[in-house]
Amino acid sequence: MSSIKNNVNELNNMILEGKILDAFDKFYAEEVVMQDNNLPVREGKAACRQFEEDFVNNLTAFRGAEVKNVLVSEDAGVATVEWGFDYTHKEWGDRNYTQVSVQQWKDGKIVSEKFLYNS
Repeated sequence: MSSIKNNVNELNNMILEGKILDAFDKFYAEEVVMQDNNLPVREGKAACRQFEEDFVNNLTAFRGAEVKNVLVSEDAGVATVEWGFDYTHKEWGDRNYTQVSVQQWKDGKIVSEKFLYNS
């Protein structure tokens, strides 16, 4: 089985290449739980994927993404990725911000992910 570090690097590269939904399909567990800041939790791969599809489909301009920092604890099964994003979204308008993603990995898949950012 691949290490968490290798999986995180591949996931990040896929996102940077614009393959967000392919990355989601490959690296997220069926029982995944996702949450943005303190908003309601999304549970299950189908519900989480629908959120990701809606995000991608509502992008009107994508000016860039950057991985700023990656921290991985293989022993704890945790990865943290600091991202910089710059885009325009149909519902949210122009967004240029830093986001931290905290991921819990199990058996090569993300089972929990929390996104922290200023809204």
